[in-house]
Amino acid sequence: MQTAIAVTSADLVLPPTDQHTPTAALLPPPHAQSLDAALVDMQVLLDQHGYVVAPYPDSIPVAHERRLHTVRSVLESDRIALMKLALPPLGVAVLVRQLRQLSVCDFGAGIVASAVRLLAHYVYAGALLNSVARLDRVPVSLTSHAKSWVPGSQFAVLANPRPHLIRIGGGELAGPEFGNRLMVAKGQLQSEWVTATLAPAWRCQSLHEAALPGDSPRWWGTSKMIEFAAYLPDITLVHQLVSSVKREKCSWCGLEIIGDRCGFCSAPLARAENRTPSPAAPSHEMPVRPGS
Repeated sequence: MQTAIAVTSADLVLPPTDQHTPTAALLPPPHAQSLDAALVDMQVLLDQHGYVVAPYPDSIPVAHERRLHTVRSVLESDRIALMKLALPPLGVAVLVRQLRQLSVCDFGAGIVASAVRLLAHYVYAGALLNSVARLDRVPVSLTSHAKSWVPGSQFAVLANPRPHLIRIGGGELAGPEFGNRLMVAKGQLQSEWVTATLAPAWRCQSLHEAALPGDSPRWWGTSKMIEFAAYLPDITLVHQLVSSVKREKCSWCGLEIIGDRCGFCSAPLARAENRTPSPAAPSHEMPVRPGS
């Protein structure tokens, strides 16, 4: 049974890469859907798919996040995984599409949910900004704040996996060490820097454009920006990466997982001395970084 992937905003659903990539279910905010309707919709998803994995950005309103947890609590379901992400909106959208692709592969729901944290490390999400004066999600020095008031200044900011900020013309932005594709979403900033400078420097295999997510200007503190996200270029590599991690069985709900915590019940992986030996085939303890 295919695990359902759900999102908190329709603009987090990028176009599918092939005819096999399923779409994602939408979990609207409280002002757009009543609690009763939200409960019915979630129950239908559970009946149809068995499990629901819902990655959502940490920037959504508190009321929306509370609604997600209320639905899970009222249904008393341990088959709903709510995965909070610190990624900027376009980065979340890229990760969501990878999960949609994984949902039709040979992975159980526990593996798909666990893959959220793993795959997030391989999404290089950032933006080109005309000002960092209102940027509060990435550490910004006083010097950078001061320079942002200089007319014509532009800054390249990497939010994930390691925060990094440079002034255009004053350094290079640290990029991925693996072959990648680059997704670009343009706001109200006119610049060729992302496509003409960043993409070649990051050895991007291809470049794709997407509509700017509605929450991106608020996340980055300005509408004069161009958001970008580099990611693993092929679902085959994503599948290989997830498969390379040693699988364990959750001691609480019994699902097969990777990593140190279950995405559904949030139970941490039991210590080695307390685990019962499993007949599962051994694999790598740590993910293998795909080559370029």
